Amino acid sequence: MHPPSTFASAARAYRGRFAPTPSAPLHLGSLIAALASYLEARRHRGLWLLRIDDLDSPRCPPGTDSLICAQLEAHGLYWDGQPRRQSQHLHEYGEALESLIASGQVYACACTRAVLAQTSAQGPDGPVYSGTCRESGLDRHGHALRFRIGAGTVALADGWQGEVVRSQAKDIGDFVVRRADGIFGYQLACAVDEFQQGITEVVRGADLLASSLRQILLLGALAWPQPDYRHLPVLADAEGRKLSKQNHAPPIEQRDAARNLSHALEFLGQTPPPDLAAAPVREVMDWAQANWTPQRVPGVHEIFAARLV
Repeated sequence: MHPPSTFASAARAYRGRFAPTPSAPLHLGSLIAALASYLEARRHRGLWLLRIDDLDSPRCPPGTDSLICAQLEAHGLYWDGQPRRQSQHLHEYGEALESLIASGQVYACACTRAVLAQTSAQGPDGPVYSGTCRESGLDRHGHALRFRIGAGTVALADGWQGEVVRSQAKDIGDFVVRRADGIFGYQLACAVDEFQQGITEVVRGADLLASSLRQILLLGALAWPQPDYRHLPVLADAEGRKLSKQNHAPPIEQRDAARNLSHALEFLGQTPPPDLAAAPVREVMDWAQANWTPQRVPGVHEIFAARLV
């Protein structure tokens, strides 16, 4: 059990979250996102919720979620309430999908990865689906399901990156809301989660900026409120690649928690005293909460390609 938050007893309007996928332990890039979202929640005297994005269970080794929770606690990042696990809310994703189907905003797609690679255009945030199956009238069973985007643009007023505007047709394209194997798409699940948890602000890496735009479209289609967004610069390795589990980023060591937190604060544009790296974790977190200045967070140095959809 972790100690109760001093903010958890008050019903504050602000609700933030951290939503790791338990496919591997947290690395430094993950810690940066967790720390920034935590400090923003505490700055607003709000709640910081934990969500375990375990929807794609084949990618999530048993016990990894418990390890992630232990890593967070070792770094003084204590969440409010019980963690939400996506695998326990499949009925909510199904209900949202049925609502989209009923409104005619979903269609079946039979395109393979090879077809997608050959036919998708390259947009500012990654591949853009060509619409091959848009009017095919395929049966929904056994096929991927795509959300049918509209005309015009979608905009996001980011707390750190400013106004972001994309053409729905040229820059985003129809995207998957349920895979052919029956697993709900990340974009749909995340949009449902934000609504169900009452999230008022999402703080995460700029590699998910394109996902935020897609989720805004889904929230609008479902007539649900849209949270505010803050997208962080993405930590890269020596070769300029995003630090990620796919790139075999080393996990953070719990015994180095104070040093890890100091590195994360420096990356976020804060100026922790040098000796804080050797201080107790509680002291580091006390300093971080007392001195957190979101205006110092640097702009995005490079926005990496979003998840393939």
